Parts: sequence; structure tokens; C-alpha cells
Amino acid sequence: MIKALPSDAAGVLDVLLSSSDPVQTALRDQVPHLQVTARCTCGCGTTFFDLDTAAVQPAPCGPGTVVAAEAQFQDGDCCGEVLVFAAAGYLSWLEVASWGRDNTMTTLARVQQVLRQGRARPLGS
Repeated sequence: MIKALPSDAAGVLDVLLSSSDPVQTALRDQVPHLQVTARCTCGCGTTFFDLDTAAVQPAPCGPGTVVAAEAQFQDGDCCGEVLVFAAAGYLSWLEVASWGRDNTMTTLARVQQVLRQGRARPLGS
């Protein structure tokens, strides 16, 4: 089932794709054209996208699958990272991995709050 892009996914993409890097700029232009095809069933917040590739240009990141943006976060006893993947220059999925002492999953909405509060560290920037 395809659904419109929810605010938690849009918010995380907004924060992670905020640099002036040409790849991130091109990917940011794709966000209004994204739709959600699936979310991970474990509760981690990982979200898979569909994109009308005729409506946007590919980002200049090559033909394969790449991590286009990522950040590590700290939320109480839980820490982890969030990654934005692009395949052949198009946004493909947003992955959330969290590691906590009590195996608590960090939702995408919580990751968005942590990113906006500045309790995350971009990687590779």
C-alpha cells in the first residue's frame, strides 16, 4: 500500500538533507514526490519509499545504492543512528537503528525530536 509521506519521515529527511552539498540538494528536491510503500514491522521507524522518477532528476551520487546522509543520536539510555539511502540517485529508504540497554526501539518521531534538539551528530559531513 502506498501512502503520502508522513510528517515524521519528512521531518527527519528535512534535518538530514539540510546541507548545501549537491547530492543532498538534489535529494531534498525529491522529498515532495515521495510516498511510503512500507514501514518496518519491528517498530524501529525504518521507512521505504516510492518516487515518481519522471518528476525529478537523480542526485549525482552514482548508479548504485549509497548512504546519502546519516547521523548518530543519543536519547536517554538509547543511542543509535539514522541513515538515508539513495539508489541510482533517487531516495529509497530511511533506516533507524537503535541500541539501548533495554532493547527499546526508537521511533522515527522520536528521532526527529532528537535531531531537532541537536542531540545528534551528522556523520560524514
